[in-house]
Amino acid sequence: MQLQGTRVLITGAAGGIGSAVAEALAQQGAALALVGRSQTTALASLQQRLNDNGAVAHAIPADLLDAGAGEWAVEQAMAQLGGVDVLLNCAGMTSFRPFAEEAPALLQQIVQLNLVAPMLLARAVLPEMLARGSGRIVNVGSTFGSIGFAWFSAYSASKFGLRGLSEALRRELDGSGVGVTYVAPRAVRTKLNTDAVYRMAQETGMHMDSPSWVADRIVAAIAADAKDVYLGFPEKLFARLNGFLPRLVDGGLRKQNRAMEAFARIS
Repeated sequence: MQLQGTRVLITGAAGGIGSAVAEALAQQGAALALVGRSQTTALASLQQRLNDNGAVAHAIPADLLDAGAGEWAVEQAMAQLGGVDVLLNCAGMTSFRPFAEEAPALLQQIVQLNLVAPMLLARAVLPEMLARGSGRIVNVGSTFGSIGFAWFSAYSASKFGLRGLSEALRRELDGSGVGVTYVAPRAVRTKLNTDAVYRMAQETGMHMDSPSWVADRIVAAIAADAKDVYLGFPEKLFARLNGFLPRLVDGGLRKQNRAMEAFARIS
């Protein structure tokens, strides 16, 4: 895909990965619709910074946990940009704690934001893309969408679902001119993580990448019309291994799971 002039709708645009990928796409000449939970300082500052550097960027405040917010955001993006060539689903939330202690409302929010919202957004952009015969839906998943991690049960479940959506939709749209890209980073250093997560990562030696490093690879995946992209070694190897030897991975993670438990119970 030629990124110059490409019209991109980015959810979670004010977040760590979202803002980094917005800046990377702007440098390639893409026109951007930046969707964030509200007209926050971070969202407004990102828009201003991009516009000051000569980019086309529009801020669209929308809380994707609200009914109809995704469809409204797509309408606004199409009005501002004249259409959407790429939908980039970056918005997400996580929780690091024992599953039995999770609040039911939070479980629903995690699935809503990480899985249902991308489904509804994809549904909203698809008619125009299919009529045009071109477009791309990009879902930012996680290594946790291939390996179910203890103490991240709800997050893992939602990302497994997002990976399944990406695979099924790609097969359904085959031959239509509309592609689907699934990008699975490993842990990323963003404000999404709590102090307990960072302490756990240090204790267990968990690799964590910078948002800009991940953003550059997301942009490269879009430009290459990639299908599935797994980031970070050895995590991407383990993600593949878990697909056909999950019991082997069970044993490999047992010691790490026990080390993680203490941090999960205080998060």
